[in-house]
Amino acid sequence: MKILIVMFSLIFALSGCQGTESKKQEVNNPMKEEQTNLKVATFAGGCFWCVESDLEKVPGVAKVISGYTGGQKDNPTYEEVTMGKTGHYEAVQVYYDPSKVSYEQILDVFWRHVDPTDAGGQFVDRGPQYRTAIFYHDEEQKRIAEKSKEALEKSGKYKKPIVTPIVKFSKFYDAEDYHQDYYRKSPFRYQIYRSGSGRDRFLEETWGKQKKTGSNPGSNPGGKKTYSKPDDATLKKKLTPLQYEVTQHEGTEPPFRNEYHDNKREGIYVDIVSGEPLFSSLDKYDSGTGWPSFTKPLEPDNVTKREDRKLFTVRTEVRSRHGESHLGHVFPDGPAPTGQRYCMNSAALRFIPKEDLEKEGYGEYLKLFDKE
Repeated sequence: MKILIVMFSLIFALSGCQGTESKKQEVNNPMKEEQTNLKVATFAGGCFWCVESDLEKVPGVAKVISGYTGGQKDNPTYEEVTMGKTGHYEAVQVYYDPSKVSYEQILDVFWRHVDPTDAGGQFVDRGPQYRTAIFYHDEEQKRIAEKSKEALEKSGKYKKPIVTPIVKFSKFYDAEDYHQDYYRKSPFRYQIYRSGSGRDRFLEETWGKQKKTGSNPGSNPGGKKTYSKPDDATLKKKLTPLQYEVTQHEGTEPPFRNEYHDNKREGIYVDIVSGEPLFSSLDKYDSGTGWPSFTKPLEPDNVTKREDRKLFTVRTEVRSRHGESHLGHVFPDGPAPTGQRYCMNSAALRFIPKEDLEKEGYGEYLKLFDKE
C-alpha cells in the first residue's frame, strides 16, 4: 500500500494537489473586507482544490478560499502542511449569503462531495492533513452540524461509521495564491488530478449520477434548476473551435464579426457550456465596441469576477459560476443606471428568443417581457 501511495504521489506531484511551488504568497481576499452581510463556514474535505471547486458552484456562495486550519503552527506553508507535522488540515472557508442559501444546505453539499467514513485522508491523498472536518464558528453552527451529521448516520447511506469531527474554529490561514481558484487557473492539470484521484468515482457510486448533474438537494437550494460543466471530451464535440477557445482558454473573438453584437431580438443569453442564464436583452445596449454589451447580469449569482493582469493592465474578468466559462470583462464605463459595461464574447453565449423560452426550459423568464 505504501508503494502504491508513493507512486500516486509521484504522478500527482506533476499535475495535482501535490503542488510544486514553494513560495507562500499573500492572498488578497476581498471577502474579508467587503459584503459584510456574508457569513462564513469552514470545512476540510481533502484536496482543497476539489472542495473549493464544488462549493463555489452553490448558488448563494460568493467565494471560497483555500487554506489551512486546525493546527498549531502560525502561517504554515503548503510544504509544511503536506508533511503532516503542523496539525493543520487542508481546508476552505466559504463566504455565503444566508438570504440565498442556508448553512444546512451548504452542509448537505459538503457531505455529498467527501467520504466521511475515511479517517486516514481522502481518496488518493493520505495523511491527517487530508482528513475531513467541520469547523463551527458559533454554537448555532455547531448545533446544525451535529444534527446534520446525526441525520447522515441514521440515513444508512454508509455501512461504516461517520468519522468527520465537528471542531471549534480557531484560526484560518489563506493558502498560497497559486492554490486559489486552481481549477480555473489550471483546468487541464486539475482535471488530470481529479480524474485520477478516485473522488468522482466514489461520489457517483455513493450518490449516483446526480453528483455530476448537480441535481442533489444541497446544490439546488430552493428547488431551482441547476447547471453543470460537461467533461472536456463532451465540450470538444459540443462546441465550435472558437467557442472552445473563448470559453476554455480565455480567447477573444473579433469585434463586429460575431453573432450577437447587433442582435436586437427579445430574449435571454445563457452560457454556451452549462446553459445557466446570464444576461437579458432588456439590459443589452450598443456600446460601439463590436461585442455584445450589457449593463448588468440577469442572474448575478451565475456570474463571478476575478482580477486579470494578462495584458499589462488590470481588468476584471467575468466567468460563469457553474460552467466555469470565460465570458469577457466588465468595465466601469457603461450607461446609467449601473455605470457598468459587461463586454461579452458572443462565442460564450447562446441566445434564446422570448418565444422559445418555455420550450427551452426557461419559462420563468417570460414575465420579464410582459408588456403592461
